Amino acid sequence: MVSYKELGLVNTREMFAKAIKGGYAIPAFNFNNMEQLQAIIKAAAETKSPVILQVSKGARAYANPTLLRYMAQGAVAYAKELGWEKPEIVLHLDHGDSFELCKDCIDLGFSSVMIDGSALPYEENIALSKKVADYAHQYDVTVEAELGVLAGVEDEVQAEESHYTRPEEVIDFSKRTGCDSLAISIGTSHGAYKFKPEQCTRDPKTGRLVPPPLAFDVLDAIMEQLPGFPIVLHGSSSVPQEYVDMINQYGGKLPDAVGIPEEQLRKAAKSAVCKINIDSDSRLAFTAAVRKVFAEKPGEFDPRKYCGPARDLMEQLYKHKIINVLGSDGKAC
Repeated sequence: MVSYKELGLVNTREMFAKAIKGGYAIPAFNFNNMEQLQAIIKAAAETKSPVILQVSKGARAYANPTLLRYMAQGAVAYAKELGWEKPEIVLHLDHGDSFELCKDCIDLGFSSVMIDGSALPYEENIALSKKVADYAHQYDVTVEAELGVLAGVEDEVQAEESHYTRPEEVIDFSKRTGCDSLAISIGTSHGAYKFKPEQCTRDPKTGRLVPPPLAFDVLDAIMEQLPGFPIVLHGSSSVPQEYVDMINQYGGKLPDAVGIPEEQLRKAAKSAVCKINIDSDSRLAFTAAVRKVFAEKPGEFDPRKYCGPARDLMEQLYKHKIINVLGSDGKAC
């Protein structure tokens, strides 16, 4: 058993309480490799933003659970080297699909886990989420559960259609599960293709797709039912068109990729939404930078020469999200 406290990590409890009171959201950035981790920590340290390092089931298998633990510990040490005296860093399991996976992550030093039983019948979702929360709370690990279904594809998570969270269920669900935060569905979606063209309109000037607005009426109803309770938005990448254009310019093929407009995320961040998940945007930035190097320098074969620019572009992205979208800069010690 490895306690996350031994690694220098924190859980989300105090972090979320401050975010709700302060009207901002904590960035939850997914990572799969060293370059993403370096970029996240550097951006968070330089902006003094609390940050959640998110790892999906697939990313955990890719990185190796043992190496991942030491990467998290190294991230805390790196943050201190950068001048962040008391780093506020969470290691979080994203979309855990079983009690066994959540338990294993808790036992290996994660400070927060998500149990995603949203595809299960309501009572089964409650039973599974409660089982995880009961185990996690023995070790002061915080638990995120999900109610409602997001469309799209992200690693092992896939759904054709979204189902909005029912506000009338949230009180019962949160009380019976004992979860510390609740992921809801109000129109966000996983992946770089968050909406089908028929769901959008087209800007007559640019020809780009304009996605439908988020269901803020559903969010308002949930906040009315659960005042002050931490709410989480998944699938909240904006799919920046400059990265999509770079990828397409340098040999990629991402037609009609579209994400969540940043102005809608800014609005959500000022509410009880205290954690906003961003994954696809960093994948796009990484890919755009790598493709550019390969196109301009086809003889390049040193990974540092293409992963380095990718890391730099992701760092710019993370800082932009922290400062201009989530408002979490300057909120950590």
